[in-house]
Amino acid sequence: MTTADENSDNVTTDLDHDELTTTKTSRKILRALGEWAGILGIALLATLLIRTYLFQSFYIPSVSMVPTLDVGDRIIVSKISTSLGTIHRGDVIVFARPPRESCGGGNDVTDLVKRVIGLPGETISSRNDTVLINGKALHESWATTAPLGREIGTVVIPAHQYFMMGDNRNASCDSRYWGTLPEKYVVGKVVFRIWPPSRIGLP
Repeated sequence: MTTADENSDNVTTDLDHDELTTTKTSRKILRALGEWAGILGIALLATLLIRTYLFQSFYIPSVSMVPTLDVGDRIIVSKISTSLGTIHRGDVIVFARPPRESCGGGNDVTDLVKRVIGLPGETISSRNDTVLINGKALHESWATTAPLGREIGTVVIPAHQYFMMGDNRNASCDSRYWGTLPEKYVVGKVVFRIWPPSRIGLP
């Protein structure tokens, strides 16, 4: 026969077992939540680092780079390629809108995209819709639309600055209007077009 004291001991033992099971389950849940929080934190940190130092996507809002880039295109920009000093003539560059750029009036676009035409130390000018570098005609292997339009004049490009132009010459507010671009404004080099699907590829 089971005594009252024995019944009491059994009840206490069962409760302890339930509490222990609940505690273990809670610890497992907390551990799992902690692991997921850590994974999420690492993913967010990696995304931030990649966006800040390596790559970033941009949307093309204007026709200034047609036919190379059209309105609605989405591009990937490499930041590290320019920070390592690998800017060359012909590169398509995204850069912060220079303070002297006023063609857009109330335009709230903060980043622009153009092609590098003139390099530091060069003298750039134009004649009869032809770009001249140090007095010699520039062979432009990239596609352009429309004639040169606004002439360049004669510009000696300062150190650490670039002469930028859009491929759509008559519809581009570029260095012909607001002068050379200081290197500090460069965000990165366009390395790939990811949208639309029909235009995926190198710019």
